[in-house]
Amino acid sequence: MSDTPASPLAAHTNGKTLRYARFAGVSLLGLLLAGGGLRLALEHQEARALEQRTADSLTRNVSTVVARPGNGQRSVTLPATLRGRSETTILARSGGYLAAWHKTIGDRVGKGELLATIEAPEQDQELAQARAARDQVRVRVDLTRDTLKRWEHLSSLDSVARQDLDEKRSAAAQARADLAAVEANVRRLEQLKGFRRIVAPFAGVITRRSVEVGDLVAANGKELFALAQTDPLRLSLWIPQVYASEISTGQEVSLGIPELPGKTFTARVAHAAGALDPTTRTRQVELELPNPDGSLLPGTYGEVSFKLSASSKALLVPTNVLVTGQHGNQVLVVDGDNKVAFRKVTLGRDLGRDIEILSGLKAGEVLVSSPSDLLAEGETVNPRALPDKKGKGGANTPPATKAAANDATPDTPKAPRG
Repeated sequence: MSDTPASPLAAHTNGKTLRYARFAGVSLLGLLLAGGGLRLALEHQEARALEQRTADSLTRNVSTVVARPGNGQRSVTLPATLRGRSETTILARSGGYLAAWHKTIGDRVGKGELLATIEAPEQDQELAQARAARDQVRVRVDLTRDTLKRWEHLSSLDSVARQDLDEKRSAAAQARADLAAVEANVRRLEQLKGFRRIVAPFAGVITRRSVEVGDLVAANGKELFALAQTDPLRLSLWIPQVYASEISTGQEVSLGIPELPGKTFTARVAHAAGALDPTTRTRQVELELPNPDGSLLPGTYGEVSFKLSASSKALLVPTNVLVTGQHGNQVLVVDGDNKVAFRKVTLGRDLGRDIEILSGLKAGEVLVSSPSDLLAEGETVNPRALPDKKGKGGANTPPATKAAANDATPDTPKAPRG
């Protein structure tokens, strides 16, 4: 068998195939390495995302508010009832039958003006009897006086006994005393007759009339009329102790009537008690309100607003930011890195929904609203600003807090309004 040498074409084909096989192997290995690297990168990214989600789930969401400056001018509004400057109920001083009434409800009367008249015939007869008794006593007084003069003349002549003269003097003195008694009785009955004319004790308006013609009227019995002086009007208030020291005589206050929206009346503090009521811890204050046209009626309900000056520049925060414990009054402040820190504060007046902070805070600092007992010093939180009356975060809310409020997830429960 003879050896036949390989042709040049076959050698060239075998070399090219080998190079293709090597290139395919290297390419496949590169693809495998690239796929493995991509898988490792994806797994690392997923691990970092899981770690971030876990960290986010462990970060507490907290509702926040901003400490805001208090107003330099404060006011307090209290309910009040308008009264006449002078008010009285008019009773009969003398009994009898009502003969006529001359004024009725709504009529304006002057001081001393006749309101009604009473008839009492039995009093007229009693007065006539008293006057007759007075005349009888006057006759007896004249007789005893003349008799005493004669006995004194006889005594100067030593014609009568001393005892008889003393008896005549005693009879004359007794007659004069009887005359004084009957004259006093006549004056009493005449005054009772004058009381049968019911007159106004001061100028004002009739607010009630409780009798009709023919009614039997007893002395100091049923009410006949009610009279009120309507210019100026009077208001009595009881000021709480926290505001009592800021009320002074002559101070002007504003009065609003619910039935007259948008209209404000100006009253003046006329009198202020010099002490607090120890039972209610309030100070009584009387106001005067001009009412020249009589448009305001006694008995009307109103609301009086006192303008008070703040004694110090305090900050205002909602009451639910306070944490009270063994360390005193504290609040939780959220810094720029969203970390919380306990801050001790000094409290001022409690204004209801808000409370004054006198020291320990600065205006604009972010506070945790209704803080949880689980929050710790330096803990990182996710702040969510509470919406104000206009909607989302207020004008003083820091940008980071506003962004957190805007990015809040839908399933995050909203905190109650402060």
